[in-house]
Amino acid sequence: MSTLGISGATVQLTEAELKLLQALIYQECGMHFDDRRTHFLQDRLQRRLKECQLDSFYSYYRLLISHEGKQELARLLENLTVNETSFFRNKAQLELFHKYILDHLLRRKQERRDYSVRIWSAGCSTGQEPYTIAMLVVDALSYHYLRNSFPVDMPLPKPLVPSPWKVEILASDISYSVLRAAQEGAYNETQMSAVDYSYRLRYFDKVGERYVVKKALKELVHFDFHNLKTEYLPQRNDIIFCRNVMMYFDEAEQKRLIEKFGRCLNPEGHLFVGHAESLLGLTDQFTMVHRNSGTAYQRVEVTL
Repeated sequence: MSTLGISGATVQLTEAELKLLQALIYQECGMHFDDRRTHFLQDRLQRRLKECQLDSFYSYYRLLISHEGKQELARLLENLTVNETSFFRNKAQLELFHKYILDHLLRRKQERRDYSVRIWSAGCSTGQEPYTIAMLVVDALSYHYLRNSFPVDMPLPKPLVPSPWKVEILASDISYSVLRAAQEGAYNETQMSAVDYSYRLRYFDKVGERYVVKKALKELVHFDFHNLKTEYLPQRNDIIFCRNVMMYFDEAEQKRLIEKFGRCLNPEGHLFVGHAESLLGLTDQFTMVHRNSGTAYQRVEVTL
């Protein structure tokens, strides 16, 4: 049982109220709070109760399920995600993506004369992951272009994505506030610590104390609100990044999400999950790809 004082009064969170709220959160977004994380959930619920100036957790629950409570429910869900992110996070995994998976994808697509690349960053937080992906894709396309000299005159100034290629990076999150920060694309020196000088020069403008993502790179990334619990998820992706998101879900919800990702990927598509996350024992739809400490999962194509 947890207690909270508001205006001198003490409000208690009973076991029954906690279970009601846990069930509602699970139903809305698939987040599961086991015993280890109950304290974190209680802390966040207490903050929201105080903010709404309500006198009981049951009345807060009633607000959340009402039509008027839709905004408060969105705020609560925002408060339950940790949003920890950085540029070039998990370098071994990004090297696997950049040097092997992307290289193979571009060669395969060129053979088929399919010049579109579509990548989804699910749970993109404040944007560092999708902008990292965009920089690496642009790099990979430059190398690919040099190795396969297309008979096309490059206009000046040289575009980031050489014709006839088209790149679309969809970045989604359940939190509107992090999506706003991601769209702004402005980062301080601490947030930029993993971005080397050449990348800063090519892809960022220094504005005062902050680094702002250049317009041309920003145009490759489209930010949108998505709840992974729903069925309406972006389709026809070549690669999906969903790192450090599955840890919020229980096994049943993880299995459902992996199945959805399988449907959202193109044939032979790849899925990247967090360093501490694994698909082993959860699915036979994917096979693990491993190189120099970097891991990813490739969709298994069923041959009839």
